Amino acid sequence: MKSTTPRGRLAAAVLTLATTLVLGLVSALTLAVPAHAAGGSYVALGDSYSSGTGTRTYINDGTSCQRSVYAYPSLDAAALGLSLTFRACSGATVADVTNTQLSALTTSTNFVTISVGGNDAGFADVLTECALPGWMSNCNGAIDDAQYIINYVLPSRLSSLYGSIRAKAPNAKVIVVGYPRIFMGEDCNAFTWFSPSEQSRLNYTADLLNSRTYSAARARGFTFVNPTSRFIGHAVCNDVEWINGLSYPISESYHPNVAGHRDGYAYLTKPVFGVTASSSAATTLSASALAEDAKRYAALDRRIKPKEFVAPDLTTPRAKAAAAAAGVDLSSRASIDRADRIWSERQAAELAGRAASRAG
Repeated sequence: MKSTTPRGRLAAAVLTLATTLVLGLVSALTLAVPAHAAGGSYVALGDSYSSGTGTRTYINDGTSCQRSVYAYPSLDAAALGLSLTFRACSGATVADVTNTQLSALTTSTNFVTISVGGNDAGFADVLTECALPGWMSNCNGAIDDAQYIINYVLPSRLSSLYGSIRAKAPNAKVIVVGYPRIFMGEDCNAFTWFSPSEQSRLNYTADLLNSRTYSAARARGFTFVNPTSRFIGHAVCNDVEWINGLSYPISESYHPNVAGHRDGYAYLTKPVFGVTASSSAATTLSASALAEDAKRYAALDRRIKPKEFVAPDLTTPRAKAAAAAAGVDLSSRASIDRADRIWSERQAAELAGRAASRAG
């Protein structure tokens, strides 16, 4: 029964005032929660480093894009409660992203992630060339060509692509993701011949690609995520690999594995969204749901051709001719490796001489 005494009316007034203050505080705190905390629309663009190639488990969407629930876009979307449109596709170049993936962007898109540029620079072909024994490869020439593209061709391509992304998704936060260094200075794979000098140049080329990508992203006001330092200690042949070495099937080679996406890429990208993760968030998204959504774009995705590393084959006419010219006995692994060391040292010395000449 409601009190009608002066003391009772005073107590009721105090209670009412306290309730009003509490409700006001709750309302203020609610307004302070990030705008996208309740979820949002997320479109993942790019190449194999975003699709999840290397994780060995892919959704069945009728394409060769190799999209995985273990790729960082899927992990981020699951943790943050975002609605994911998964467009990243193995083999994609800047032109492929422009022609096949941007149609998923709208004015209501809240978030975009993208990694692209490695295929424009021909990374798969460069790795294929450099994996050969030194006596039959032109690794430095292949790297030179890639670096030329990165320095003088790719920046304008990225600028145009990023401009198109901003035009199609004017309200989105765009997160541009770079590439890790693949090597750690040793080659522990039995059927590849990456020399220490070649590995150093290949790592530098990844750094160069990140630098040019960062500049293009910054010019558009996009956020750049550099994975270089996070992957140190987890390259090919490290004790705990986050990047596959020579693998079967071959398409898995030289791409981040499940740990690379979970502990490398997702660890770095998830906080950048600025979204509050739910304590009850799912670990991964539904593979079947992702596949059904991706099938809408399957006709476009089939235009993209995977760019795959090709393992060395010393039975080809090219290999036999090179071996004969270098005095290599292809039936002897010792002969193959001895000649590789000699040629690799010679090529490294030529590279150093070339650098000294430029400096002088």
